Amino acid sequence: MSMRNFFKCNSLCLVVVISILVFGEGNGGVSNDKTSLISFMSVIVLDPEHALKSWGSSEIHMCNWEGVECNNARTHVVLLDLSGKSLRGTISPALSNLSFLSVLDLSDNFFTGPIPKELGSLSGLKQLSLSNNAFDGEIPTELGHLKQLVYLNLGSNRLVGQIAPSLFCNYSSSLQYIDLSNNSLSGRIPLWNQCQLIELRFLLLWSNKLVGEIPPALSNSSKIEWLDLGSNSLSGELPFVHKMPHLQFLYLSENSFTAHDGNTNLSPFFASLVNSSNLQELELAGNRLGGQIPPIIGDLSASLGQINLGENHIYGLIPPSISNLVNLTLLNFSSNLLNGSIPPEIRRLRKLERVYLSNNSLSGEIPSAFGDIPHLGLLDLSKNRLSGPIPDSLSDLFQLRRLLLYDNHLSGTIPPSLGKCINLEILDLSHNRISGMIPNEVAGLRSLKLYLNLSSNFLQGPIPLELSKMDMVLAIDLSSNNLSGTIPAQLGSCIALEFLNLSQNLLRGPLPDQIGNLLYLQELDISSNHLLGDIPQFLQASSTLKKLNISFNNFSGAVPNDGIFESLTFASLQGNPGLCGSMSGIPVCKKKRIHSSIILPILIMLVGTPTICFFGNHLVVKARARQMRKSTIFSENVFDDEEQDRTQPKYPRISYQQLVEATGGFNSSGLIGSGKFGSIYKGTLQDNTRIAVKVLNSKIAGEISESFKRECQVLKRTRHRNLIRIITACSSPDFKALVLPLMSNGSLENHLYPGQWSRPDLNLVQLQEFYAEQLDTLLQWTTCGSLILSNHPTEFSPPEPPAYSTKTLQDVIFEMIELGLMCTHRSPTMRPSMLDVAHEMGWLKQYLSNPSTLNIEEASSSKDGASC
Repeated sequence: MSMRNFFKCNSLCLVVVISILVFGEGNGGVSNDKTSLISFMSVIVLDPEHALKSWGSSEIHMCNWEGVECNNARTHVVLLDLSGKSLRGTISPALSNLSFLSVLDLSDNFFTGPIPKELGSLSGLKQLSLSNNAFDGEIPTELGHLKQLVYLNLGSNRLVGQIAPSLFCNYSSSLQYIDLSNNSLSGRIPLWNQCQLIELRFLLLWSNKLVGEIPPALSNSSKIEWLDLGSNSLSGELPFVHKMPHLQFLYLSENSFTAHDGNTNLSPFFASLVNSSNLQELELAGNRLGGQIPPIIGDLSASLGQINLGENHIYGLIPPSISNLVNLTLLNFSSNLLNGSIPPEIRRLRKLERVYLSNNSLSGEIPSAFGDIPHLGLLDLSKNRLSGPIPDSLSDLFQLRRLLLYDNHLSGTIPPSLGKCINLEILDLSHNRISGMIPNEVAGLRSLKLYLNLSSNFLQGPIPLELSKMDMVLAIDLSSNNLSGTIPAQLGSCIALEFLNLSQNLLRGPLPDQIGNLLYLQELDISSNHLLGDIPQFLQASSTLKKLNISFNNFSGAVPNDGIFESLTFASLQGNPGLCGSMSGIPVCKKKRIHSSIILPILIMLVGTPTICFFGNHLVVKARARQMRKSTIFSENVFDDEEQDRTQPKYPRISYQQLVEATGGFNSSGLIGSGKFGSIYKGTLQDNTRIAVKVLNSKIAGEISESFKRECQVLKRTRHRNLIRIITACSSPDFKALVLPLMSNGSLENHLYPGQWSRPDLNLVQLQEFYAEQLDTLLQWTTCGSLILSNHPTEFSPPEPPAYSTKTLQDVIFEMIELGLMCTHRSPTMRPSMLDVAHEMGWLKQYLSNPSTLNIEEASSSKDGASC
């Protein structure tokens, strides 16, 4: 066999193989359609949902491929539906070879490129849907050749240019649905008088760049049900629609339409709508409409559910006849020039869900009739001239979610009954003349999720603690009122808060550290108050804070340089004369100078020198006599004390978790006292023992940990009828607490030193007995700096002390003066501990009990000398 014949034979075999694979069904129609589908598949670049997985398989018939339907004879493709499959690529012109195709739906994908003009040859096509893709370019004029087309949807693409006239004027009477919306089409609507779309029911051209008037020929489409031409640049007078009796939805918003008779008369348009007995929604917002709302509006279809005339130039009164539209769920007359009062007949619209009457010139009081509309979820009456009180009847609107009454002339107080609106998400009463206090019922609305705005009123009193219940609210604005008191620390519980404005009030005190718990806070304005103290550290540490204004307060100290303070200007800090720092406009911080505090030491030296000279000789002798003994006492080792602890009675072990359970998580409701070093909480153990827990402040725990340890050692050795017995202690690296019995009669100070207008709980005899006991306790257990008399009873003389010899009293006084000087030594390391002082005071007690058994002079002579 020659080489030429060999290649001929091989070529023939290859053709046979391809024929079997491609034309395996053995029918010419099937073969052609299958080839077209494979060509279509070949330009698909991404198929994430594997919609075309079955395509091309020799084991699966073409008519069983996903998205493909054939005729009854299974010879031709009649439907191709691959909508919503996330396909990416272009459309192959080979689809035009599917000559029997009647439905082509490729909507909701990611196809790009132009729409193939070859699709215009699909003469049998009835439905073409290419919406929600990214097709660009112009609409092919060839699509106008599809004379059997019933449904055309090219909406939500990137199409440009003018609408091909052939789409509307192809002398076809079959087209019922046209959607070219949400593109960038321009020019006029190409519907001429000789073109009649008599079967047209849906025309959607919204969100394009169309201009000109609505073609009069459109009125010949008497079957139209849905006409949406909104968001274009159409102009001219509103169309007459009296020949559209089946009209249900008419959207003409966001254009430049005007009323009739020189934009003064809306009656002709509304009169033409009366024939549309099935009208459900009417939107004319955002045009240039003038004139008044005619009373004939009440004669529109009883099925009308939404009417929107907002953002026009409509003036005059709201006609009471509007109440005839009993099925209205949306009423929007906002941003017009309406005046007069709101008709009370509005109560008849019991299906209303949303009412927008804002930004007009409405006057009078808010009708209580709104309380009779049970389904009302949004009421916006803002930016009007409404006056009078807020009606209590609004509390009957249990479905109310948004109440916007800001920028009016409302007066009176905020009705506490608004707290019954348990679904309220937005409450804005700002820029009115409302006075009184913020009701706790309103402040406790946990349903508020978006914002609370009560700013620019005449509210007074403290900020309610109930605001802490708004744990979902995003913004709170109470600025420009007369609120007083301190900023509640409980505001730190509003954990979702992003915006907080308390400016221009009469608030005082520091900014609570708990505000630092607002992890999402972005803006904080507390300017123009009477706040004081240092700038809290959490402001500098916040990673979310973007805007801060603390101007015109009494803050003091150094201004931080990090965090939000890096971007602040002087305007946010001005009016705080005590601030200093490196920012321009703020004084530079000055270091403390020694000579500024030299006067007080000089005065002390002038007064103290004679006293020291008088007592100095005795002190020197006594110091020498006692140095040996004190050195032994003061050098006792902590481990020796721990060794002695083993012989003492065992104290119960109470864990941190038990204390948390006993005190309810150290709840603020159980707080019975606090100070610099910690707080005291009341609680109940599992055995019903009532306790008081003294919790050491964690911020200074490291500084006084040794002091805490010594306090535990001293108190566990202390036994006296006038001192509380310690139950136990709980100590860890980051938590330290003493557990004491709870005194059920409350604070002793309140019994001894009652308030100005109350009488003491103890009579004079009881007071004398108490002070006699306290004097004995003082002589036994006084420690360095542990006794501070902040109050004293009036008209009361303490009992006479026991009779001691002059020498005994002199010795004790000298010893206590010496001990006092040691306790006030300049260096903390040279001061005796509480345990040392307790030993010393015990020795003095023993000496006072029997001076003859312990002679101070003899003890002094045996000690080494010392000099001052």
